[in-house]
Amino acid sequence: MAISKCLALVSLLFSFTTASPLVARQLFPLSPSIDPFYQPPAGFETRAPGTILKQRSAVTSIFGLLVNPVQAYQLLYRTTAVNGSAISTVTTIFKPPGAKKDRFVSFHTAYDSAAVQCNPSYTYQLGAIQTDLITSVETVVLEGYLKSGYIVTSPDYEGPEAAFGAGHLEGMAVLDGMRAVKNFRSTLGLTGTNPMTVGYGYSGGAIATGWAAALQPTYAPELNIKGWAAGGLPSNLSAVVDFVDNTLFSGFLPGALAGLAKDSAYGAQLNPILDRYLTPYGQSIVTFAENNCAVRDIFAFSEQSILSTKFQTLGDQLLYEPTVAEILADNVLGVNATEVPRAPVLLYHASQDEIIPYANAKETAADWCSQGSSVTFTTYAAGGHAGTEVSGFPEALMFVGNAFAGTVPTGCSSNTVLNDQLDPLALGLNLEPITTRLIDALANIGENDSNIKADLNTLTKTVGT
Repeated sequence: MAISKCLALVSLLFSFTTASPLVARQLFPLSPSIDPFYQPPAGFETRAPGTILKQRSAVTSIFGLLVNPVQAYQLLYRTTAVNGSAISTVTTIFKPPGAKKDRFVSFHTAYDSAAVQCNPSYTYQLGAIQTDLITSVETVVLEGYLKSGYIVTSPDYEGPEAAFGAGHLEGMAVLDGMRAVKNFRSTLGLTGTNPMTVGYGYSGGAIATGWAAALQPTYAPELNIKGWAAGGLPSNLSAVVDFVDNTLFSGFLPGALAGLAKDSAYGAQLNPILDRYLTPYGQSIVTFAENNCAVRDIFAFSEQSILSTKFQTLGDQLLYEPTVAEILADNVLGVNATEVPRAPVLLYHASQDEIIPYANAKETAADWCSQGSSVTFTTYAAGGHAGTEVSGFPEALMFVGNAFAGTVPTGCSSNTVLNDQLDPLALGLNLEPITTRLIDALANIGENDSNIKADLNTLTKTVGT
């Protein structure tokens, strides 16, 4: 597959850039599992959520190879597990030259993995092995916000164990990451005591964005949130399982199962169920997902079923097992009247999305609207899941600007976009050639997304620029 060729290309480029032992020491950061920076200090549990526990400067990059010309920092901060106990995680902050000083964007990349080596804080660093290709490619979207003059923070919102799919944990980690940036404002040169913030995420990153939006009024009401933009929103995990199981993209499901079974998520409830019903084969796949990033998960479990008795002995009754059903119900957005966004929300989704059901995202928009949220819902009638991240980017970027300006209309509205082509001029940016080529690379990942592919020539030109 073309993605494998991309990996080979990146590996080859690493061999060129690490010829010198000195360069190698500078280029290769430690994985989070062995980097002491990720370990919280004793007694951190008594600190308030959002407290900065450690900080360091960082050198960030594109594809691990090209230095990103921004000031960058990483913060270890205190956040909260599903059961309310204290945990810690890391956010990476990017400050471009001439950054706006009264605001920042919280960017939630779709790392979609139950393995900590896939954390964005690792992937963003110069010299990091790019095993998490989703975050690597989504860096272009992050670059769009930097080019617009925004300081950007990008948290490891799955927490210290990579609890992929645990919506409450992810939402709280996003909000506490915002609190940490607020606490870091003097170093960043942010003005005022409560800078404005807008959150953005697509696909797996939309889980974190959606739950942060829903939890903010009760969990972090003091934050100066101006809006939320989320595309390809997985608002109902049960529906995602039914939709994607036994398809090309079924490899996402063992990763989500492994993520939900982390101790910081639902491990106490879920692990006894998995121990009882997983077959040896099913356990081997879950173990694989605990140690690999999303793209490898997809390859390993493509067109297979977690509802098969080959995977677990309950077969298609797994989702109705009481503990499993309770956990899945706890991760449905829009059903709890106390979990309703108060800042304006943009939701956008492809009607032909082949990974995340369109109907559930539309239902969440309707639920939030009925409970008093201001929601814009945009349907992209052409293209699929990956392509809509690209074609929807100009609308999301415009929404972010309008949210900061306070000009997003109140109330609810919906519209349909018929064309899935991205015009870089619509971004309103003077994009550098490398950014334009990275957008091309992301756009070419999917052709209506029925076949995953990568444009190797575009990637070669990109890295060679």
